[in-house]
Amino acid sequence: MRESVQRRKNRLKIKRKRRVRGKVRGSAERPRVSVFKSNRHFYAQAIDDTKGHTLAYADGAKMGIKANKEDVKKLAADFAGKLKTLGIETIVFDRNGYLYHGVVASFADALRENGIKF
Repeated sequence: MRESVQRRKNRLKIKRKRRVRGKVRGSAERPRVSVFKSNRHFYAQAIDDTKGHTLAYADGAKMGIKANKEDVKKLAADFAGKLKTLGIETIVFDRNGYLYHGVVASFADALRENGIKF
C-alpha cells in the first residue's frame, strides 16, 4: 500500500533533521541555536544540550515579524542582543533540516553581522 504524500514528507523531514542534529551539539559556553520557520513566522532558540535548557529565544510571532528575509534580520538583531547580555559570543548553528538558503541563510548572516561567531 502506498504511503500518503504528507506522511512521506514528514518522514523525510524528520530524517533530515536527525542527520543535522547528529553532527551538532551545544554547551553552556557555545549553545546550539535552533531555528524553526513556518509559512508565517520565524523562531530561534539557544539551547544548552548538556543540561537540556533553553538559554534565550526569539519569537517572530510575538514581535509581529513575518518569515521573510528583511524581517528576519530584525529578529536576528534582537536575538543577538539577548545572547550578548548572557555573555555568549560563539554558537553552533542548527538549521533544523532546512536548506541553508533564503530566510535561514539571511538569519545566519544577520547574526554574524551583529557579532555572533559560528
